[in-house]
Amino acid sequence: MSGRQRTLFQTWGSSISRSAGAPGCSSGNERPQNPSVSKARFPAAAEAAVAQPESDDDDVLLVAMYEAERQLSLENSGFCTSAGALWIYPTNCPVRDYQLHIARAALFCNTLVCLPTGLGKTFIAAVVMYNFYRWFPSGKVVFMAPTKPLVTQQIEACYRVMGIPQFHMAEMTGSTHAVTRKEIWSNKRVLFLTPQVMVNDLSRGACPAAEIKCLVIDEAHKALGNYAYCQVVRELVKYTNHFRILALSATPGSDIKAVQQVITNLLIGQIELRSEDSPDILPYSHERQVEKLVVPLGEELTAIQKAYVQILEAFASSLIQRNLLMRRDIPNLTKYQIILARDQFRKNPSPNIVGVQQGIIEGEFAVCISLYHGYELLQQMGMRSLYFFLCGIMDGTKGMTRAKNELRRNEDFMKLYNHLECMFAHTRSTSASGISTIQKGDKDFFYSHPKLKKLEEIVVEHFKSWNAQNTSEKKCDKTRVMIFSSFRDSVQEIAEMLLQHQPIIRVMTFVGHASGKSMKGFTQKEQLEVVKQFRSGGYNTLVSTCVGEEGLDIGEVDLIICFDAQKSPIRLIQRMGRTGRKRQGRIVVILAEGREERTYNQSQSNKRNIYRAISGNKQALHFYQRSPRMVPDGINPELHKMSIINGVYQPEKPSRNLKQKSSIFSHRNGK
Repeated sequence: MSGRQRTLFQTWGSSISRSAGAPGCSSGNERPQNPSVSKARFPAAAEAAVAQPESDDDDVLLVAMYEAERQLSLENSGFCTSAGALWIYPTNCPVRDYQLHIARAALFCNTLVCLPTGLGKTFIAAVVMYNFYRWFPSGKVVFMAPTKPLVTQQIEACYRVMGIPQFHMAEMTGSTHAVTRKEIWSNKRVLFLTPQVMVNDLSRGACPAAEIKCLVIDEAHKALGNYAYCQVVRELVKYTNHFRILALSATPGSDIKAVQQVITNLLIGQIELRSEDSPDILPYSHERQVEKLVVPLGEELTAIQKAYVQILEAFASSLIQRNLLMRRDIPNLTKYQIILARDQFRKNPSPNIVGVQQGIIEGEFAVCISLYHGYELLQQMGMRSLYFFLCGIMDGTKGMTRAKNELRRNEDFMKLYNHLECMFAHTRSTSASGISTIQKGDKDFFYSHPKLKKLEEIVVEHFKSWNAQNTSEKKCDKTRVMIFSSFRDSVQEIAEMLLQHQPIIRVMTFVGHASGKSMKGFTQKEQLEVVKQFRSGGYNTLVSTCVGEEGLDIGEVDLIICFDAQKSPIRLIQRMGRTGRKRQGRIVVILAEGREERTYNQSQSNKRNIYRAISGNKQALHFYQRSPRMVPDGINPELHKMSIINGVYQPEKPSRNLKQKSSIFSHRNGK
């Protein structure tokens, strides 16, 4: 040993060749380099450092880092025993027991978290992601969301909660070039992206699948069939079994079968389910008053409906006579039932039906499916939505040449179509300009469905009563209304109707990115701008399609109006989650008398059955039992109190009596 005092790294470096088991753990704030890269870059330095204990500090430090990384990658799949001795939960915000319990459970088992909207699913995800970021210093953490705006929103939300340095985080969408994404995968550790992007990067080998240690899946109820979420999990399993899955959703599925598919596809080992009535979330949720209003169709709409049913009979009777449609109750047939009948015909065609005759029957099925879709539009949305749909057939926009020719030959249809054209032709010519149309307003607005009149009354009454109860200036800026409708034509119609009540009601539409002939779509930038202005008070009423249902932080909404019934309880739950976050909310579901009312009642029954089945009989579901442990035996993570400074976690100096000081936050892990 030389006369000068050696540093710790020098001492460690000089004994590397003799001590193969030197422990090591990289800092959680700096991404370790790849060992092979380090050795390849400086092979001479590495050999010199081992052979010459007296070499320069930099060379020895390099060897020490290389050895630490090598040991880390060989042992425990990259798990850092030093960081893994504890798990961290932030207490800078009020601690909620259900969030603490769910976060701890999600660390040690693949978990599906089902919480009503606004109760902190993203917060739980941030806690889990932060701990895996610490536990696996060379690993990667991935957060997947189904849309670009959601990805942008979630990276901002997680950064406000987590203590991960911003330069370790990155956002990737389809607009990010493939070469750039490959670079990001190499240099960043916490990635936020859409699932299709990850599928593409896995297929081309750009994503280091074996390095992924935590996968968070937002809006997990979408993980059905061959959706991109399912493809990602299937691909990752080919490379490694050592990664944790955390799935988030406001509702697990539309029925028990769908829930089981989500569990199977995402390798879920347990469900953490809370409904609005769960005792542990009641202190943190606000009352939501749900009202169901059933509106009669009225004389004019009933007359149009009768004329339309006669047209349906003319086209469906041929299929009924051939016994291809078993149900003879024409008005109560549905589009879905006709699609099932067509599929059955294709699987088991009659031996007497061949060649040209088979093509004729296929054409009759296609016409009936289209007509019954129009029938649903007429009942739920009104005459204008039906007219716009039929226009798409008759002008060739939808490419249904055969249906167009068949309908032209039907006198009853042409008579009805011409009647609707006289009523709404001027509306269609102006609505193609999209957003600008609703800025004009229409003093002679025609209510194509009685539900529109009822909706107008509810919205106007809401703002009037709010103004009467509040005396401050800009009273209408303090309350917001959100209206949901499934079809863009209906969204446009509702917005035009409400524009008559400016400036009390300041309305804006909110639709997806795809553009149609009747309405221009919104780009991601435009969607985020609309949401921003709605939150800040630029608009106080937002009329949205399903794009506004899931995920996006719309802000506090006092009144939600559902203009149509949803067969799936998922969409209704997502809509209802837009209100009741910070104060009491009101939800009004406007239903047309008859079929739509029955559809809504059935969906509510399905929702109750799902929660009852999962909560009371989890044995009915088959969970993934081989969920990877992710941490070695003997590690007992316990909780340390943390504080936040400028968005980055800074651990407080632990007292000698840590267990006594933070006993309510310390939990031993028995696994």
